[in-house]
Amino acid sequence: MVRYLLTICLSLWAALPIHAQNTAYPARPVKFIVPITPGGSNDVVARVIAQKLTEQWGQAVTVDNRPGAGMNLGADLVAKSPPDGYTWLLGANNIFVTNPHVGKTPFDVFKDFTPISQVALVPFVLVVHPSVPAKNVAELVAYAKANPDKLNYGSSGNGSPQQLASEMLNHAAGIQMQHVPYKGAVPAITDLLGGRIQVFIGAINSLLPHIKEGKLRLIAGAGGKRFAAFPDLPAIAETVPGVALDVWLGVFMPAGVPKDVVARVNADIARVLQLPDVKANLSGQGIETAPSSPEALAATIKDDYARWGKVIREANIKAD
Repeated sequence: MVRYLLTICLSLWAALPIHAQNTAYPARPVKFIVPITPGGSNDVVARVIAQKLTEQWGQAVTVDNRPGAGMNLGADLVAKSPPDGYTWLLGANNIFVTNPHVGKTPFDVFKDFTPISQVALVPFVLVVHPSVPAKNVAELVAYAKANPDKLNYGSSGNGSPQQLASEMLNHAAGIQMQHVPYKGAVPAITDLLGGRIQVFIGAINSLLPHIKEGKLRLIAGAGGKRFAAFPDLPAIAETVPGVALDVWLGVFMPAGVPKDVVARVNADIARVLQLPDVKANLSGQGIETAPSSPEALAATIKDDYARWGKVIREANIKAD
């Protein structure tokens, strides 16, 4: 009889909404720090997760944009927050695997954060303003060589993925495009559309609407191989070997967060990312959902940190 009643109780508990199953956490609103300006891929993913968890938990998960210092500003805010599970970071891989190699960070990427889950993979692409007479990578390289220092490329800041990929292209192709840093991808794209910069390597979700409208010309993908969603789009590396940028996004908290909170948030984020409407929404913008365990995310950081360190040293890439 006791076993029967226990089975019924467990069944009823499983049927409860997420926020009713565990009243201990979250007991108050969560602040979700996004270290870029609104509108970029980090911001898009964070807002989708925040909306769904707010609905399911009955507690607000509020996105707070804190751009600056190549995403280090927002990341540092999270690193120095209380480890109570109420301050999160939606971080791109550059915070953890490239920023420490190109400039001093105000935090230790291996000691000051608790990895929660990888959440997405974001294809980066190479685009140019229509005024640039190039329709592929080979033509862009030829034009840049014939017009040294004439092309300006934008980025979301020194040490950002946009700068690193563009400087890799400069180094590998033997060209001299000039760097113009911005406080986020959105203002960079605004100047790109206005022709004040001519070249940009950025997240496809931010660029796709302008590509479709003919305001920007799509040249190539920036990943290590062609994207499954765009099989006819060549990768930069097919013309200029060695130029490849694969970008992932993950959720982090300060070091020392209780393990039960980590497990709870990891499981609930994974559940959100499997929802059909979430997958359809993000895939329609070129973003692939990719949840992981905290351990897998930590291993990815370790591997990418070593790989990117080697690339940055060999290409002599600096954050200026």
